[in-house]
Amino acid sequence: MVAPSLPTDVIAAVATAPGRGGIGVVRVSGPNLAGFAQAITGRPPKSRIATLANFLDITQQPIDQGLLLYFPGPHSYTGEDVIELQGHGGPVVMQMLLTRCLELGARLAEPGEFTRRAFLNDRLDLAQAEGVADLIDASTTAAARSALRSLSGRFSEQIHTWRDKLVDLRMLVEATLDFPEEDVDFLQAARAIPRLEALQAELKVILQRAKQGSLLRRGLQVVLAGQPNVGKSSLLNQLSGEDRAIVTAVAGTTRDVLKEAIQIEGIPLHIIDTAGLRETEDIVEKIGIERTWSEIGKADVVVRMVDAASGITAADHAIDARLPQGVPVIWVFNKIDLDGSLARREVLEGGIGIWLSAQSGAGLDLLRSALLEIAGWEAHDEDIYLARERHLEALREADMHVTLALERAVQLDLLAEELRLAQEAVNTITGEFCADDLLGVIFSRFCIGK
Repeated sequence: MVAPSLPTDVIAAVATAPGRGGIGVVRVSGPNLAGFAQAITGRPPKSRIATLANFLDITQQPIDQGLLLYFPGPHSYTGEDVIELQGHGGPVVMQMLLTRCLELGARLAEPGEFTRRAFLNDRLDLAQAEGVADLIDASTTAAARSALRSLSGRFSEQIHTWRDKLVDLRMLVEATLDFPEEDVDFLQAARAIPRLEALQAELKVILQRAKQGSLLRRGLQVVLAGQPNVGKSSLLNQLSGEDRAIVTAVAGTTRDVLKEAIQIEGIPLHIIDTAGLRETEDIVEKIGIERTWSEIGKADVVVRMVDAASGITAADHAIDARLPQGVPVIWVFNKIDLDGSLARREVLEGGIGIWLSAQSGAGLDLLRSALLEIAGWEAHDEDIYLARERHLEALREADMHVTLALERAVQLDLLAEELRLAQEAVNTITGEFCADDLLGVIFSRFCIGK
């Protein structure tokens, strides 16, 4: 694969969020920016020292006064010369500073282009670069900590360690191919198969931790579904801690989908309250019910709510017949405060059963625990790094090739090929084997200025 060519032009962008603020930053990256900095401030820049300066327009009139920071490459974020103009954070001031940079020959940076240059200049690998975006986008404290671990290289270190062990095994197998008459004895003496089995076990641990990180990153889509007036909106209010949904005794009060983001032990959950499922001639309610089924089709978990007093009725069986196959279901028997029963959890044929009161909150902890259990969450925060779906796909592909390698170990040429494919799969995680169009997709999702 041909490596992407290194850029030679100068890029600039406002690096702080849009709107007004006490401080705003314009970032510039490219080759040989000492003269660029001097043109803006009227004097040569000092390396790695924050310098108070007037930022000058094309007529040498001040635009703003602020701090200039100059980082000569390769010891900078991008690996090129980098300038930061830290001025007052008004949108007009920022635009004037950016315009001055464009007048001096810079062009507007594309989304994620600063971080892409850091990747191309070997300042970050691809998993670390994605950690930058994930840290910015983190919606919970646990997600932010895990993203920082990815950014600091913890995830990459595990991938590199595993890959290096695989390379050692590949070298052994490739060398053995040159001596076919001794292949079996040579591999047995080197304990090649036990080593490969140990590598697969290590890979499964990495994959499990990556799954946990993926859960932290995207959260869990939880849909509350059931007949009208079983307490879906009351449960949403209890879980969110706010009166987000209108609750009345009138069946069909909820006509549309209502979404609320909450956290349970740092895991983001997207709770979706839906219209009650029933036969109706009301046009508006019909639309709401159609949207309910649409949300159920996208759910990670369906919380099937019923009235504890009436239990599972024939109408509930009709609803269950339409539920998507393979989606986990938690049965919630609500309103135990009305019949005097106790909060409890039971294992049912169709999933987990939770008896609770959405009115008083009794049994709510049982539901929270069940949601974490279905998500596969294990509380080992320090071992988790934020992972993306492409990381999971690469790890699954590597695991598949290792499994095939074990099955084909008696045929050395096939064994060698499966090990090579497993290495290529994990190399895509850190970017050592990565298509240029994939890089374009990844970095286009970053914010501008990062």
